[in-house]
Amino acid sequence: MEAKTGVINQKEADKLERIAFILKTVAHPLRLGIVHLLEQHPRLSVTEICEMLNSEQSLTSHHLQNMRLKGILSVKRDGRSMLYSLKERDVSLIIECLENCQCNM
Repeated sequence: MEAKTGVINQKEADKLERIAFILKTVAHPLRLGIVHLLEQHPRLSVTEICEMLNSEQSLTSHHLQNMRLKGILSVKRDGRSMLYSLKERDVSLIIECLENCQCNM
């Protein structure tokens, strides 16, 4: 049996890149709040998100657009409203892992 050399294969490197990308994308308190809400409520409008987070609509819309463009959220039109949902479910798992981590307590 050979000892591991510590070299990361391409599949693991790609996975680490994806995790880093997700962390960078959600690394803002408002964005984390949005993800947390969308874990609990599968589809929400900008207005609903603003009310629940007590945030300004322009700022919230900016963050929603950023996360949508980066593939974290998806959006679907429902009449006059745009409903946002989590496209990247792994975001929830990563954040849950960090919330359960005792390293920063």
